[in-house]
Amino acid sequence: MDLREGDFDAFFQAPFDAYGQGTPYVSPMRSDLRRFYAAGVNPLFANAADFSFFTVHRDGEVIGRIGAHVHAASNALYKTNTAYFAYFDCADDSEAAKTLLGAAENWARQRGFDTIAGNFNLTAMQQIGVTTDGFDGVPYVDQVYSPPHIARLLAENGYEAYFPMRTFEVDLEKFDPTTMLGPKQQDILNSPDWKFAQVTRATIPQRLEDARQLLNSGFGHNPMFVPLTAEEFEFQAKELKWIIDPRITSVIHYKGEPAAIALVIPDLNPFIRATKSRISWSTPWHFLVNRLKRTRALVVYASVREDLHARGVMSAMMVNLLPIMRAAGYRQLGVTWVWDENAGSIRLMEHLNAKPLHRNHLFRKALI
Repeated sequence: MDLREGDFDAFFQAPFDAYGQGTPYVSPMRSDLRRFYAAGVNPLFANAADFSFFTVHRDGEVIGRIGAHVHAASNALYKTNTAYFAYFDCADDSEAAKTLLGAAENWARQRGFDTIAGNFNLTAMQQIGVTTDGFDGVPYVDQVYSPPHIARLLAENGYEAYFPMRTFEVDLEKFDPTTMLGPKQQDILNSPDWKFAQVTRATIPQRLEDARQLLNSGFGHNPMFVPLTAEEFEFQAKELKWIIDPRITSVIHYKGEPAAIALVIPDLNPFIRATKSRISWSTPWHFLVNRLKRTRALVVYASVREDLHARGVMSAMMVNLLPIMRAAGYRQLGVTWVWDENAGSIRLMEHLNAKPLHRNHLFRKALI
């Protein structure tokens, strides 16, 4: 068994070799993974001491990986002393898992942290968790997926599951959006105070700034959420400018100010899988094929400004948006994840007749 630190080529290759063919898992693009782990490029990491990554090899073959990092703003905001692991992908191999997790734990201990938790996969949209059920569900882009043995290996190494979440899927062909239309929603759709802000290629930069402000306002009281700076959001969401379908992202303004957003993107996983997560001469062709054939979209997040909660705003937006999505050729709508105790979001899933797709948890371990 050979443990290596900082071998990026092996780090990228690990899940392909560990999981083999036929897995629902889809790797991030190699270029994205590289810039996530780049000090001074990723605003989360002021210097190289803020993160590391490890791979484990047997007989010259990479069979697993893990990243370790700190989120200083989160520890400062919540008065915690936690390090995080990310991208824990490993063959069903107890020795390999123990070696990888031990490496991340030692990295954290050496820096004085008392807890380690994950997966936290370094995206603005909080791509978090480990899959614990629903393993047959085909993941959408930005949804975390891991095979059944990952949660078991974590438990074997003393990690406890917490923060239960679910991903969801809506069948747009069967759902009738008018079932969500009540008096509050009708008032919003009829009022001149509420106006849908145009999303076009020219307005996407402003709409993305709306998206950041609304994320910070609407999620401000959610556990573990850390407000994003403009720099952080731009770094982690700038690719949306190229992949967004303006027809299916919706922003509504109230009296001229951003009020709510449903940030929706086409599902890119078929494209990413076709490219094997690498940019090459064939990438534009694969992107075009996916664009012509896409029928799935993903709600990256939906957020209503804090002072407008409980007024039926998101339901009104969905009444307007879902028929547009269906007319644009989309047939299924995924949702990244919803915490079990987020009553408002769970209620929205019920109103959408959304079906659970995966069960996810965070995992943590005390280091002292």
